[in-house]
Amino acid sequence: MAVGVASAFPTLAQPGSAPLTYRPIWPGAAPGGERVTEAEQEIPRSPTGPKDDTAFLHVRTPTMAHIAPAKPNGAAILLVPGGGYLRVAIGNGGRALLQFFAEQGYHAYLLKYRLPGDPWAAGPDAPLQDAQRALRLIKAEAKANAVAIDRIGVMGFSAGGHLAAMLAYRSDETYRPVDAADAQPLGIRVAGLLYPVVLMGAPGTHRGSQDQLLGKDPTPEKALRARTDARINAASPPTFIAHAIDDRVVSVDNGLALLAALRQAKRPAEAYLPEIGGHGFGVMLDGQPAPWTKLFFAFAKRHGL
Repeated sequence: MAVGVASAFPTLAQPGSAPLTYRPIWPGAAPGGERVTEAEQEIPRSPTGPKDDTAFLHVRTPTMAHIAPAKPNGAAILLVPGGGYLRVAIGNGGRALLQFFAEQGYHAYLLKYRLPGDPWAAGPDAPLQDAQRALRLIKAEAKANAVAIDRIGVMGFSAGGHLAAMLAYRSDETYRPVDAADAQPLGIRVAGLLYPVVLMGAPGTHRGSQDQLLGKDPTPEKALRARTDARINAASPPTFIAHAIDDRVVSVDNGLALLAALRQAKRPAEAYLPEIGGHGFGVMLDGQPAPWTKLFFAFAKRHGL
């Protein structure tokens, strides 16, 4: 992992699986890209890792992959990878992670989003435009998939946890409608945030994510607007947090700040804070689902997801 770049999905390889099929989320070019000239690149996440363990730089075409469950439960979940807002680190566990959630009955979606370091007109809101658009597409096809429109959740990992939280906690429009799908409302049922980037301009901030999102030394006002804990209010959705106390990439102070804000707003919240786990811990542990997964599914079910 590059210095200063938070990892994304936990690796959950599934040898022999066919590559995921991604579909563009915008009917044409993504909005506000007139000054974007860098070509999109797919690179190895690690020089020693498997050849299909990759990340994307300079995303030009935001996309979404989807796996349908064999035994649907009437709900869907959007999975948002991390990468420190420098890259989208989907990794070779993308298909297996989607399949893991599909096996629990969810229509599972995986988002590849634009990055704020490229000169998109929306600046730091470019990734959120993609997340909002993806959510609306999921809602637009919900009836065809026998998914209840009010049973759609989001789960984000690391910097993807920041983006997932912004999707969950912000209700303002970030782009002009482009087709009928954009008539769908925003709003999600439950948020799951794993080792999320939360803080900006404060002790415990993940500086790599902050630099990409806001630039060097943002003003206190700009930093505050980008803090996800500052976005929580009485209407925020129930939120599950998992963050290891020994995380040396994104400090557990981030998860704790989020939990404190949810409690202050009297919103339903649960936190799994293991002593040991580091950053980017997995879905599987010793061949079994990791403890946080059982807790998350129970929390999600309790709150209607």
